[in-house]
Amino acid sequence: MNILAIDPGSTSTKVGVRRAGKLVKASIEHPRSEMEGFHAVMEQLDYRMEHLLRYLHETGADQVRWDAVVGRGGLVRPVPSGVYLVEEPLLRDLIRGVSGEHAANLGGVMAHAVAARQGVPAYVVDPPVIDEMWPVARLSGMAGIERRSMFHALNQKAVAREVARELGKTYQELNLIVAHLGGGITVGAHRKGQVVDVNNGLNGDGPFSPERTGGLPVVGVLQLVEQGAFSTEQLKSIVARKGGVFSYLGTVDLREAEQSARDGDGWAALVLEAMVYQIAKEIGALAAALAGEVDGIVLTGGLAFSATVVAGVRRRVEFIAPLFVRPGEFEIEALIDGALRALTGAEAARRYQGGAHEDRT
Repeated sequence: MNILAIDPGSTSTKVGVRRAGKLVKASIEHPRSEMEGFHAVMEQLDYRMEHLLRYLHETGADQVRWDAVVGRGGLVRPVPSGVYLVEEPLLRDLIRGVSGEHAANLGGVMAHAVAARQGVPAYVVDPPVIDEMWPVARLSGMAGIERRSMFHALNQKAVAREVARELGKTYQELNLIVAHLGGGITVGAHRKGQVVDVNNGLNGDGPFSPERTGGLPVVGVLQLVEQGAFSTEQLKSIVARKGGVFSYLGTVDLREAEQSARDGDGWAALVLEAMVYQIAKEIGALAAALAGEVDGIVLTGGLAFSATVVAGVRRRVEFIAPLFVRPGEFEIEALIDGALRALTGAEAARRYQGGAHEDRT
């Protein structure tokens, strides 16, 4: 089957073209200087579509008859894991950004636009708002504020399934802790095929990352607001884009930070060690949440290419369970696989209704 996959990121649009059984991947880069000219994510739609259609034309892929087009899922309302048809309710919530603004919101909208040209189905797969959390994991410690499930669901579930196959098991047979280590960091407890607890890496929860603050001492944040140091909008930007390693070292490039540490910068070395320390603590906390019944720990995402990060985490957590390292992201492959499951009937596509209980087609 011929399938086009579209995966928008903050400064790129990754594309996967599957035809004649072969997958070709590419990344269309968008200079940060150009992206900063847009005030909202949906303002980028025409710009990204122009670049996508140009790529398809230049590679001859615009002549392909697609069986389906699949996009990265965005920040819609909490939903169960699965493959979703892109229809009006889903489009509406992607465009509105009902759970927040993120480049991923463009995935389903772009997939629908391309699919509509040929009258074929458009899908999204395992959006970041998958909610399979235990009730006990939702309580935050303050009535009126609930812990929310928002994480790198697509990649986490893809690598979890891969590790399960390597172990000769199904995903539903294992308990895994999966840590996606990238610009944002999310660590999920995968119990028998469901992510029963996970930190919200976008909105200030869990370990700090190259650009996100992770969890912060609440009183310290309130004091900054009282002092007028930052507006609430400025603080939101810091939490999501200008915190973590960037706030300490002025860079989100881990390679730069590691080079500074190798050159004798003790502060850079401490910042990196603290990030690794917090990642390991999060993994340890989820091991306790799973009552120690952990079949494996999986590190994935861009930071898993770092020998320093992997070695530091390994040293602190390998006593819990075997460690599997799957560096990089497998989102294009996961999108293609999800669309194939829906097209072949291996998995029934869901119809999004704007709530946690969705109907299957």
